Amino acid sequence: MSILPAASSLGGARHFTYVYEATTSAPGSVESENWITWQTHRPNDRDFNQVDFRHELEFGITQRFQAAVYIADWSYESEAKFRYQASALELIYNFTNPVIDPVGLSIYQEIKAGDHTFESESKVIAQKNLGRWIIAYNATLEAKWESGDQEGELGQAAGVSYEVNPHWSVGGEILHEVAFPEWADAGQSVVWLGPNVSVRVGNWWATMSALSQATQVDDEPDFQLRTIFGYAF
Repeated sequence: MSILPAASSLGGARHFTYVYEATTSAPGSVESENWITWQTHRPNDRDFNQVDFRHELEFGITQRFQAAVYIADWSYESEAKFRYQASALELIYNFTNPVIDPVGLSIYQEIKAGDHTFESESKVIAQKNLGRWIIAYNATLEAKWESGDQEGELGQAAGVSYEVNPHWSVGGEILHEVAFPEWADAGQSVVWLGPNVSVRVGNWWATMSALSQATQVDDEPDFQLRTIFGYAF
């Protein structure tokens, strides 16, 4: 018997940290999520270190629709110290189920605003569950305006996760991004990839991914480690 329908009922428990899944939270559910992302070692700055934090409250609205509030995004850099970045609203609408339909599809929209910054991020999320395997893909378009400058970004992310049992999953993720400064010529293409692990115990869950840069883009980190831990009320 497949364990995935039962696992899908575990609130918004994530199998990935960079890849979003097509499933949405049950109506009436509330979940707290906290993100920690450490980025380090740029090819042109070996001393670079930055830690980003995100605090989220997620709400199941209907069987297909969920909303989330990112209360605060903030970061710590060795030179700039602590810095508030922005707060955001996230909306996800699900069209099809990754277990019973040929593919699960959802659309995602995030609006973020902060001090002299505004961002819009749109995603198409695809997912398929095959027994204990979960396969997910995201296509992302992001627009940023900050202190008079503007930039676009196209991104792709994909992940595969295997549920060892109802409490543990292991897998991997790959992330690809291309920036378009001033919406003009494309910048350098950057790729990260690496493994992940997820654990679920009762109403608690935590997922960690460790990605290394597979390209040589000077102003992007060589390594990033992201952990998301959540609690379903």
